[in-house]
Amino acid sequence: MSRVVAYLLAAAILPGAAFVIAADKETGTDDAKKAARRVFISPDDAGDDYPLQGEYSGTIKSGDSEMKLGVQVIALGDATFRAVAYPGGLPGDGWNKELLKYQAEAKREGDVVRFSLLGQGGGELTSGGIKITNKENVVIGDLPKVVRKSPTLGQTAPSGASILFDGSTADHFKGGRLSDDKLLMEGVTSNELFGSFKLHLEFRLPFQPYDRGQGRGNSGCYMQGRYETQILDSFGLEGKHNECGGVYTISDPAVNMCFPPLTWQTYDVDYTAATYDEAGKKVKHARITVLHNGVKVHDNLELDHATTAHPVKEGPEPGPIYLQNHGNPVRFRNIWVVPIGSR
Repeated sequence: MSRVVAYLLAAAILPGAAFVIAADKETGTDDAKKAARRVFISPDDAGDDYPLQGEYSGTIKSGDSEMKLGVQVIALGDATFRAVAYPGGLPGDGWNKELLKYQAEAKREGDVVRFSLLGQGGGELTSGGIKITNKENVVIGDLPKVVRKSPTLGQTAPSGASILFDGSTADHFKGGRLSDDKLLMEGVTSNELFGSFKLHLEFRLPFQPYDRGQGRGNSGCYMQGRYETQILDSFGLEGKHNECGGVYTISDPAVNMCFPPLTWQTYDVDYTAATYDEAGKKVKHARITVLHNGVKVHDNLELDHATTAHPVKEGPEPGPIYLQNHGNPVRFRNIWVVPIGSR
């Protein structure tokens, strides 16, 4: 289907999608509300909103035309949700930035979130998926929930790799700590120092429905302790340099590939260290290629300056892998590095 037809179909079905809010007023004491506003690190105790959060994908039809549609549903606390619709498919699976995306917010009524599309139809979100209807209330799309996994999840370290974390010990990191379920906790610096390298890292973001922006699942992976690839719960956001997959203060990711919180995600990084002359002057900037959940979000990006508040000053010396502590319980596993000679 042509891009023009896809745009027209999306405009007909999803114009300025505005949810109809239909829910009881909040009840409960202030203390009860504060107790509920906590950080969740397991789906088992994440509350009633968590199962509805996630990604949905399917096909919608209008007359003789049809189009793939992806929707990301974000839980915002107190039974409130934001839905972001992507004509053509989910990010990394069909949607491109030339097609407008649509978003709206709504409250949950029991197990259902109902929304209205300004006279053009509507939809109903339940645990079974999202049903899209036209203005005659005829179902024109059925979007089941999908759970995407990175193709590099669980990837085995190749021969010659330095195993920084395999679940057995945190001793390869300064400040290394294990959680009760044997995952590496945030705020650690590798003992081993590296020049150029390939890195595989798996991370899991906490579920913080009441927090916003930089307060939601914030951490970062610093190459040589100098250049940060941001880690953040930016599921459904714009995809900026200070969001997941971005290189902080340098570049937005090509696409926001952040999965929902409490989902394991991957970074696969090809990092080339900066080059310095004999006098210690930098003559060639460091470069980085990043795959987030298997999708290339940076391609040989030049790193012309270090990240603000970098723990290691720029220079010719090798540096560590640093996993930032920003006050959120981000967890890590399966971390390995393949050192690469000068190139």
